[in-house]
Order: sequence, then structure tokens, then C-alpha cells
Amino acid sequence: MLRHILLLTFRNFRKQKQSFIINIVGLATGLTCALLILLWVQDELKVDQFHEKDERLFQVMEHQQYAEEIMTTTSTPGILAENMAEEFAEVEYAATTTWANPNTLSVEDHNIKAEGFYVGPDFFNIFSYSLVAGHPDQVLKDKSTIVLSRSLAKKLFKLSPEEVLGKVVEFQHEKSFIVSGVFEDIPVNSRYQFEYVLSFEKFKDDNDWVLEWGNNGPSTFITLHEQTDPILFSKKIADYVKGKNEDSHVTLFVESYSDRYLHGRYENGIRSGGRIEYVRLFSLVAIFILIIACINFMNLSTARASLRAKEIGIKKAIGARRKSIVSQYLSESILISFLSIVIAMGMVYLFLPTFNEITDKQIVIPFSLSFIASLLGIAVITGILAGSYPAIYLSGFTPVKVFKGEIKGSLWELWARRGLVVFQFTLSIILIVSVFVIYKQVQFVQHKNLGYDKDQVITFPIEGKLEENLTPFLSQLKQLPGVVNASSIGHTLMGRNNNTSGLNWPGKDPQARILFENVRVNHELIETLGIPIKSGRSFSRDYSTDTTKIIFNETAIKVMGLEEPIGQTIRLWDEYDMEIVGVIKDFHFQSLHENVNPLFMRLTPDETWNVMARIVATQQKETITQIQSAYQQFNPGFTFDFTFMDEEYARLYQAEQRVSALSKYFAAMAILISCLGLFGLAVFTTERRMKEIGIRKILGSSSFNIISLLTNDFSKMVVMAILIAIPISYFLIRNWLERFAYKIELSIWIFLLAALASLIIAWLTVSIQAFKAANVHPASCLRD
Repeated sequence: MLRHILLLTFRNFRKQKQSFIINIVGLATGLTCALLILLWVQDELKVDQFHEKDERLFQVMEHQQYAEEIMTTTSTPGILAENMAEEFAEVEYAATTTWANPNTLSVEDHNIKAEGFYVGPDFFNIFSYSLVAGHPDQVLKDKSTIVLSRSLAKKLFKLSPEEVLGKVVEFQHEKSFIVSGVFEDIPVNSRYQFEYVLSFEKFKDDNDWVLEWGNNGPSTFITLHEQTDPILFSKKIADYVKGKNEDSHVTLFVESYSDRYLHGRYENGIRSGGRIEYVRLFSLVAIFILIIACINFMNLSTARASLRAKEIGIKKAIGARRKSIVSQYLSESILISFLSIVIAMGMVYLFLPTFNEITDKQIVIPFSLSFIASLLGIAVITGILAGSYPAIYLSGFTPVKVFKGEIKGSLWELWARRGLVVFQFTLSIILIVSVFVIYKQVQFVQHKNLGYDKDQVITFPIEGKLEENLTPFLSQLKQLPGVVNASSIGHTLMGRNNNTSGLNWPGKDPQARILFENVRVNHELIETLGIPIKSGRSFSRDYSTDTTKIIFNETAIKVMGLEEPIGQTIRLWDEYDMEIVGVIKDFHFQSLHENVNPLFMRLTPDETWNVMARIVATQQKETITQIQSAYQQFNPGFTFDFTFMDEEYARLYQAEQRVSALSKYFAAMAILISCLGLFGLAVFTTERRMKEIGIRKILGSSSFNIISLLTNDFSKMVVMAILIAIPISYFLIRNWLERFAYKIELSIWIFLLAALASLIIAWLTVSIQAFKAANVHPASCLRD
């Protein structure tokens, strides 16, 4: 039976080569897109899922109550972890971590820049970062120890992990640490990538501010004992910080650590999405593209039904049951699906390196039993989905009507086929609109005037001896011919780095809590970045008391309600009286997902950690070489690692850039598959109407009239798809744009352009076949 079905299947493939090729190409293309997206989705879902205690591993977070909003943050007091471990029986382990920073590690004259952070002593008991040398309970017990990754240990010592223990590593050419452990390199599916860790006890010695309950910065991670309900535990710890600090407006809660990667966005204290939205979006795109490919198969199979009517009639006349005919046609579609998935796997293998580059992933094809089983399942489901309707439709033919030649397309069949084409193009048009809007929004955020000039500004960290010699170093930079200006800042201007609500001003409501961004700057920082001053002045070396002055942005002045701010005095942290000497115009120091928030600047050169230098565009290469030479002169033993500010800003929108790039490719694939189906139907329609075309030409119809006749029906279907797709795409894309505080206007031309593009693509697709048919000689059409 199986041999008979396979024989008939290959016979039909050979007889209908054109339809077979269109079906194979369409399904293979659709499956390629679906498989690439499937691999990406699986990779996203696996991030941070490898920890053994994943179900009990949580991050402690804060809801901070302010005047008009609740801000959710991962920053917590530095002493929270140790206190929770002591006071809550539900907590098994608790550890604090700081933020990761690149630092220079040295062994003799061998210097390596590596990224790492300070962590609490139970860090390796909480996270499953495997130690290949050392014990989890001991490696961070002493504040003078350091734990290295296997790769970093190899680079520094060229020894095995066991031989590295007890060796001394110099840190930033200032301190020495003893290697107490070596951990396996961090897996690629970990959100945090680092090469070393130090004891948080050492960090506390150098940063006494973390000992205060009113100060935030580090992150807190815990594992709960089994049977502990995290929801009830969140309620129990909600007011814990308030009990330690009566001025606190913080509510604590715990969030599953592995959930944070996909569900990282909060709005006004409520979890509101994150990367999971893109996972869902591309999962839908994969399903839609696969459906479009399946529709091609259905349409071509039902359209060519009359060509196989006699075969079905004879089979039924000699006793074949409908079930066996359905089985045959499903077998054909499943076989095509299997052939398509083999081709698709080859295409995935070819395109995966490019796909990884676009998505910034290291995805590999997992040739495991589960993956192969998934492929087989996809092939079967796709085959059944694509072949079910044609199988049911074809197997329903009545033998008597077949032999009498009474099998004609019914009105329902015609509308079903047209409906499927409309559905295909509706999805394609939605994707076209999405591509246009996402591209325009990404261009908008990358080129919008931020309120300062980010172009041709390089930035690099202040470290080592540069901290002691910052002023002469900056003076030397300013003397370089290619340097326009140079200064330093205790901020990145790429998001919130340091903020406070500890300000008081004349007329302030005692109950008001407003969060201000605190930006520490050096002289000429405002001038270096080209930030316009609205009123007053900038910080100046001509005024020796400027360290007691303060500059606000427009938003800050507005929320404070100060009509004549210049000369007024505000009190900072109930400790410092600061006179307002200037108001700068609002500028964006966060991504355009956020509104401009209140900000103030203080002149504190000793508390800045980044140099910013504006260079001449035409002298970029030689100027950077000169800056590097000056840097190494002032800071020997440290590598000169710089970035351009505009490149750092572009990284804020990496997710949107990837969505934009991927949506272009997938939209192109969807359109290609739709056009393949349209072309197949055009070929079939033209073949069925060849005699009609011959008669029309004899009666005087021009080639243009014939082309119009053949393209008219298809044009109507595309227009119908446009009418359906535009309101749907408007609703979907408007919701996507809502995540931006600053966004493009959804003008009508975007939708008109997408509609015109889809019409032109459809016309070109159908016109190729229509043009060929219109130029056939009438005698050839009428000869039977």
C-alpha cells in the first residue's frame, strides 16, 4: 500500500512539475523562517535557566514611591542581603553583587583588561557557576581573595586551575589579591558575563555609603527554602526597609531570577513586558509565514483539482473508499513537507552565521533526538495542515459527475480560494507596514536632536594614576590640535546612573517626593557636549566657590515650581546649601522610551569617572593616536579603551535594530511565498482560459486588454487584503510605538506606500504570466 502511494505521488510530481516546484520552494522558504525563529525563541527561553536552584532563586527588588509614579528598580541597600539571611528563616542563602566593571589585572608585566564585580560570600552557593578549583563556602571568605574564570586564569598564569590557587594577582596596579578559586567560563545563555569576582566585604571597606539603609546601588539575590511561597514572602518583606529607615518609601518584593531576562519591564510598579514581547511577536511571525506557505499548497491543489478528477472517479468506481483517497493526498502533502524540511535545514545551516550576527547570538543546530523529533513533528503537522483541505475536497468528487464532465469549480470553492489569497496578502501587508514603521522609528530615535551634540565625542574611563592627575591630563588634551574640548563626568548619559530625592527648595510641599538625576561634572563639561544654557551661567574656573553651586534642567525647575530660579538656594540631603547659578535646556540622558526627567549638575571633579573629549571629524585618526599617547604617558600599565558616544547611544536601541533587521528579512520571505502562490494561480488560470484568450484576440482584443483581464481578479483580491490589513496594522504598530515616549507620527502615507508596494508586487507577479499569454498566437490557443 505504501509503495503504491509513493509511486502515485512521484508520478504526480513528475506530471505537475511546476506546481511541485512552487510548493517545495514555498514550503521550504516558510519552514526556513520558522526554524530560524524557533531556534532563536528556544535560545531566548533558555537564558538563565541553567541554575540548579532556579525555582528557588530570586532577586530582591524595590518599588520606590514618588509624587507621580512608582519606580521599580533592582538597586537595593548594600547591607540588605546579610540582614535578610539573619532575620528571615525562609532565606537559605543571600548575596549582594555590585555592577560589572572592566579593570586591569596584572601578573608581573602581563596586563589584561577583564570584567568582573564584587559579590557576597554565598554567591557560588546561590548561582550554579561551577568551581573547578576551590570550595563554594571558602573562596570568598577572605576579603583579600579573587576568583577567576578558567580562561582568565589561563591567560594570566598559563597554568592549570589547581596550580593557580594561592597565586597573587595585582588589581588596577594598586591592590593585590590571592586567587582562591577558579570557575568554569560563564555559559553563553547567562545574562551576566564576567571573568572574575571579588569579595563584597572589600567593597564595603572602600565604600562606606553601602552601609546606610537610605542608599541604594548593589543588587540582592536569595534562594528560598523549599516549600516557601514567594508571593507570601514578598508580602512579609514588603515594609522591611521602612522598618530600618523611617524616611524610606520603599516596598520590597522578590522576582524569579530567570524570569527577569524576558520580563524585565515595569510601568508604575506593574510588570508590563520586556523581551518576552519580541519572543511572542516572532513566534507569531513564524506561524503566519508557515500558514502563508501552506495556503499556497491548498490553493494550487484545489485549483488543479479538475486535472485529477478522472483519477479519483476511476478509483471510486472500482471501490476505493474516501478514507484511502484522503490518505493518499495527505501522504503526498506530508512527503512534500518532508522534502521541504530537508531543504529548509540546509538553508538554515547556510544562513545561521548571518542570523547569529544579526541577533548577536551563538545559536548552533542541536542535532539531538528531541530536536529531530521536533522536526519530524513540524513536517507532519505542516503536511497535514497544507494537505487536509485539498484531500477532503478532492476525495468528495462523485464518479458519475466526473465521467460526465460536470466537475466545475463551485462558487464556494472560488471564494475559498480567493479568501486564502486575501489572507496571505493581508499578513504580508501587515509585515510591510511593520517594516516601514519600525525602520522609521529606529531612524528617528538615532537621529533625533538629544539636546546635546553626541557626534565626534569619545569617552573613556578614569582609572589608575589618571585619578590623581586628571587636571593636567585634561589640560594636555585641550592643547592637542584635533581636540575641540575635553572634560570629565560622573555619568554615562545613557540611562539613570545616580539619583536622589533628597532636595528641599523654597515652597516645596513637605509630602512631595521627586526623583532627580544627580550628575557630577568637571569644568567645561557643559561646553564640551554643547548643552545650551537657558538662563544663568555654566560652572567656571573664574568662581572659586562653584563647588557650592548647582545647575538644573528645565524639567527640574518646572517640577519645583521656581519662577525665578537663579540665585535661589536649595538644600541637598539636609547637609549642603547649594545656590542655583544656571538652568540648562532639557536634554535626553536616557533612551527615548522615557520622558526627560528632572536633573541637576554639581561641580565635583574628584567624583567623575569618565573623560569626554570632542575631536575634529577630519582629524579623527591622528587625534585618537595622540590622545592614546598622552593617556599612556599619564597612566602606564593601563590599556586605552575608548568608545564613541554616538555608538554607545545606538546600543540603547539594539533590540529595536534587531527587530528592524529581522522584520525586513521575514517580510521579504512572506512576500516571496505569497507571490509564488499568486504566480502558480496565475499560471493555472491562464492555462484554463487560453481558448477564451484566443477568441478574444481574434475578435480584436489588444494585448493590454488581455493583460488587464487576467490581472483584474487578482488586483481585486489584493485591494481587499489592503482594506483588511491597514486597520489591523495600524492597531498593532500603534501599540508597539506606545513603549516610546518620543515617536514618529503614523501618517497615512506609510499605509498608502505599503498598499502601493503590495499592489505593484502582485501586478508584476501576475503580469509576467499574463504578458506571455497575451502574446501567444490565437491559432496556438485554439488548436486542441
